[in-house]
Amino acid sequence: MDMPGPVRLLEVCLRDGLQNEETVVPTDVKVEIAHRLVAAGFRDLEVTSFVRPRLIPQLSDAAEVIRRLPQVEGVRFWALVPNQVGLERALDAGVRYIATVLSASETHNQKNVNRTVRESLTGLQGVIGTAVAHGVSVRGYVSTVFGCPYEGDVAVARSIELAKALLEAGASEIALGDTTGMANPEQVKSVLAAFTDAGIPIERIALHFHDTRGTAAANAYAGWQAGARMFDGSLSGVGGCPYAPGAAGNAATEDLVNLFESIGVETGIDLEAAAEIGNFLEEVLGRRLPGRYHQYFQGAGTRRAARSA
Repeated sequence: MDMPGPVRLLEVCLRDGLQNEETVVPTDVKVEIAHRLVAAGFRDLEVTSFVRPRLIPQLSDAAEVIRRLPQVEGVRFWALVPNQVGLERALDAGVRYIATVLSASETHNQKNVNRTVRESLTGLQGVIGTAVAHGVSVRGYVSTVFGCPYEGDVAVARSIELAKALLEAGASEIALGDTTGMANPEQVKSVLAAFTDAGIPIERIALHFHDTRGTAAANAYAGWQAGARMFDGSLSGVGGCPYAPGAAGNAATEDLVNLFESIGVETGIDLEAAAEIGNFLEEVLGRRLPGRYHQYFQGAGTRRAARSA
């Protein structure tokens, strides 16, 4: 029997994970975490965002973080850019991989970026075109694909329309966002089927889940069964969205690594090393992080220490 092919995990703790934290993590610590993640086997890391510093002060050191990242062959460091000004700052900093974001929900998009969806799409088409002309790779996030905290259900056709427009503008991949953790496994399968039926290759689709209802790992498994091979995770489940009420942490990276490796799917990531970094991040933030494997790992460590005492 053939072994299943590997999955690609994109680590978002340094951007999506930290953007909503009360604690502003020092640049030195962010860079240390990036170094440790690379050493643990991560090859795709979303490390910051070039938004206005006054809007998200936690990421105001974006250019400095980029400047100090380790240069390792095969490692891609991604940065979120909201608009043309953000792109110019990212290009000046030497970013080679960017992400853009818009929502399939009008209300969420207005609250997130203060624009209509159509205005956002028009602006991002220009951003993507400029980025590609500079040899920069682009991934496009479409948020609230699986439901909106303000509007409820979101028509899949709307998300497909936006995804196609971003791909036609030059994005290399699309990340479908379950922004407040509303998705369920059957919905994940039906949404992916609708996307592929519409002519969007499954190879160009990533899945970005939140664990608000405890279903992120189940949703990732359903996505994998449907053919998806790219997934976003955040170390120990850190993160949320400042403009999405009720959004809990992201899908915990350690949970995803444990899930896939346990069924024979290679991730390329050292699970124990990732869990140790999760412990470090928890100490930095000064609060309990929600990842399931993270908590198991801490409990196992406590039991080992008790036995050796």
